[in-house]
Amino acid sequence: MKKLAFGIDIGGINTAFGLVDEKGELFANSVISTKAYPNYSDYPQYINDLAEAMKVLVHSVNFEFELIGIGIGAPNANYYNGTVETPANLWKYTNEEVAAGLKEEERIFHFAEDLGKHFLNVPVYITNDANAATIGEMVYGGAKGMKDFIMITLGTGVGSGFVANGELIYGHDGFAGEFGHVIVERGGRQCGCGRKGCLETYTSAIGIKRTAFELLSTMSDPSPLRDLSFNQVDSAMIAQFAAKGDEISKEAFRLTGQKLGYALADAVTITSPEAIFIFGGLAKAGEILFNPIKWYMEENMLMAFKNKVKVLPSELQNKNAAILGASALVWQAK
Repeated sequence: MKKLAFGIDIGGINTAFGLVDEKGELFANSVISTKAYPNYSDYPQYINDLAEAMKVLVHSVNFEFELIGIGIGAPNANYYNGTVETPANLWKYTNEEVAAGLKEEERIFHFAEDLGKHFLNVPVYITNDANAATIGEMVYGGAKGMKDFIMITLGTGVGSGFVANGELIYGHDGFAGEFGHVIVERGGRQCGCGRKGCLETYTSAIGIKRTAFELLSTMSDPSPLRDLSFNQVDSAMIAQFAAKGDEISKEAFRLTGQKLGYALADAVTITSPEAIFIFGGLAKAGEILFNPIKWYMEENMLMAFKNKVKVLPSELQNKNAAILGASALVWQAK
């Protein structure tokens, strides 16, 4: 009998899920709204509705199979505890609950246990979304067979996963790998984490927008960006303008690649990876981002590591990457 695993990707807007085999073939997938359950008190109903939608998907598959596990990628997920802990954009306390004295650190959701109650005897694994993407690359993508590599996810924020000796590094508390929050500019841009100068504020999709609009005030070149407001622009648009020769957009990508390249040169000294994979919307810009990353990384690299580390696009980029990554948690555990 064929064996399948569920992969679930929990985002702030939607929750996507699907049934995947060990080769990475997606047999069925669906989605429910996450934002329809915004409050702390909505969480139990969210779990119930997600479980029901998953069971509907199971029954939609027209052949018999064994469900061998459920893998989940979620913000602020703790692999060791099976929990989602104080997620920034999920199941928040209402103003009334905050006024009553409830604190952010009390928002801990026992997600693996809660969902597992709806699927008895099926193991449930959870980790943060960047770690899920890392395991997906290792099981299904370009890192297959690699023992040491780094995954960098460039989206609304910057996530990462570090694999050493064939094992994902979780740290003693399950929260290792917050590369997006290394400080690259002391006293620099304000970050959502509360600190200033985090890598995320410069190399995320929002970070490159901030760079582009700063350049509009310091460069005199004509640019289609000058006719647009900040809210009208996204990173894909900046990539399109850069590909057409817009100097300000090109410079925004150069500076983004510089910041990330320098930071990666430091990361290499810690884990000595065979490769660094870049994943996410910003990575779709291609060479206009990868070339400066590679150049500045090598320029700043410790001599022992020069010209040894490959910088590669994720091979999951154009697939159902988030679902595959989450499902890979199950196959890795087998």
